[in-house]
Amino acid sequence: MKLKRKVELVVISDVHLGTYGCHAKQLLTYLNSIDPKRLILNGDIIDVWQFSKHYFPKSHLKVIKKFIDMASNGVEVIYITGNHDEIFRKFADTEIGNVSIVNKKVLELDGKKAWFFHGDVFDVSIRKAKWLAKLGSYGYTLLTLLNRLVNWYLESRGKERYSLSKKIKNSVKGAVKYINDYESVISDLAIEKGYDYVVCGHIHQPKMEYIETPSGKTMYLNSGDWVENFTALEYQFKRWKVYSFNSDKLLPFSVDEDNDDLDGIQDVIAAITIVSQKEQEHRQKKQA
Repeated sequence: MKLKRKVELVVISDVHLGTYGCHAKQLLTYLNSIDPKRLILNGDIIDVWQFSKHYFPKSHLKVIKKFIDMASNGVEVIYITGNHDEIFRKFADTEIGNVSIVNKKVLELDGKKAWFFHGDVFDVSIRKAKWLAKLGSYGYTLLTLLNRLVNWYLESRGKERYSLSKKIKNSVKGAVKYINDYESVISDLAIEKGYDYVVCGHIHQPKMEYIETPSGKTMYLNSGDWVENFTALEYQFKRWKVYSFNSDKLLPFSVDEDNDDLDGIQDVIAAITIVSQKEQEHRQKKQA
């Protein structure tokens, strides 16, 4: 029996299950290595924007099963909705056993207030042109597919992985400004509301930084993603840290720790497929 790390709180976001860019096996390895009291799934866990019943690999199903198993074993699982899984917002404030679905969450951690949300509400491109954001999402998926081929070649030659999207983001001034503006707006609002921590995702940029303005200070935290960065946030002993899978491979932990009984999970995916199709039909009727 392998010893798991006990963690008070874990935050993951932007997993994008159901897309080619998702690295479910790495996430499973991480989840199998920890024993959290509370798990926050901070948006874009299942990518309904690009959802297809023709592509949902076994490893992706196992991630969902892992979440359910953790909840059944006493872990409090809080699912915060994002833009790619926005169809779940109609179920906000629903509780099923140890699982709750919310749009945002405020928790008290050792006497300090923490504000959790995905972050898409602060994205102007989504609020004003959702179709453009969705188009960009498909472009990002193609880029991650190309990146997988590049990394397969690099790893076969014994070289380190390379992130094309990260390189592009860091080199394009507009992308850098967008990220900086996003972080500033969120931090300023958290300070205004008196939150000690503000925890988000959405932009696939893991970060932990103290922000101080004339109005006050807060700690800005972003959990990153499981498409290119493979990161999570962990809170333990009154401290936060950004966990990086690339720095801690966790090789002793197997992705196959759970059994292969996935029938119930496949029913969940089938239900999501039906809901997704109905949403698309509803939007098409509104546009007609």
